[in-house]
Amino acid sequence: MVTKTKKSKIVCVSHKEDADGISSAALIKQAFGGETILVDYPGMMDSMEPLRNDELLKELYICDLGLNKQNECDFVELLAELRKRSVKIAYIDHHDLDKKIIKQLEKIKVKVVHNTNECASVQVYHTYKKKLNDHAAFVAACAAITDYMEDRPLGSKLLQIFDRQFALISATVITYNIVGHQKEPDYLLYLVDELSESKYPHEIPNSFEFAQLQVEKLALIISKVKENMKLKKNLGYMEITDSGASGAVNFVLGLSGKDVGIAFKERIDYDVYAVSVRGSKQCKIHLGKLINKIAADLGGSGGGHDKACGASIPKNNLTKFINKINSSLEK
Repeated sequence: MVTKTKKSKIVCVSHKEDADGISSAALIKQAFGGETILVDYPGMMDSMEPLRNDELLKELYICDLGLNKQNECDFVELLAELRKRSVKIAYIDHHDLDKKIIKQLEKIKVKVVHNTNECASVQVYHTYKKKLNDHAAFVAACAAITDYMEDRPLGSKLLQIFDRQFALISATVITYNIVGHQKEPDYLLYLVDELSESKYPHEIPNSFEFAQLQVEKLALIISKVKENMKLKKNLGYMEITDSGASGAVNFVLGLSGKDVGIAFKERIDYDVYAVSVRGSKQCKIHLGKLINKIAADLGGSGGGHDKACGASIPKNNLTKFINKINSSLEK
């Protein structure tokens, strides 16, 4: 007689590079328990592939992981395979997403929670708040701040619960600890655990001290941006060598005086450049949609929000990528 394996595993796959992804994972952990897999965009599908044959997998929550033209079909195919095994799946995100992909996911009965007007953590909170404690609202509010979405309908209501300055400094400390520990996966998982256990950032050992070190590094970046930034007609851009591109890109945007700033850093492990793109309030083009298309045309991947997005671009196509963005902004 064949004994059927009893499914028991609950897994959350979430974005590892910012507070929204880490906070989403923490809220899922508080609500459902289980284990966490933190990924970046280039390694997203590779990290999820082992789930295909995991016979113990019972529930899967995927948070703050936007899709692009390079991976959306593989993503749907993998989830369809899991659904055939009756794995319960929820996909919670706020990046621009093709409506046909939403329909395909809903057709295979994946729970899709998708709103481009609220950050992922806020959507996780409102979807599962009956299973969360009061502190979870603070975690979601901080994530909204770091994603520049604290003025949105749901996010603003959460922020009103708390002292604004307390939330701002807490959100900043979380962000600097995440950015500064990207090469330490165990620490990022530790942050997920601490936040899921209703810890404030100031209660996490050495978090403020480490944030101070990151602030000092960012202050040095300002002078480097002034010295090394290059300009095109419609954008400013710069290669970063000693910090993350996301940490420098806002300086490039502000100091360039252009409507778009681009910062990029070599990723030796993937033979690509990791690119961060930011737009000013005056930028009229949805940068996430634009980057998604241009990146796919050049053999890379990318996407995101209207004013903040990212991409992975093959090294030999970086110049073409920047030039195409510049010319598209002209139009």
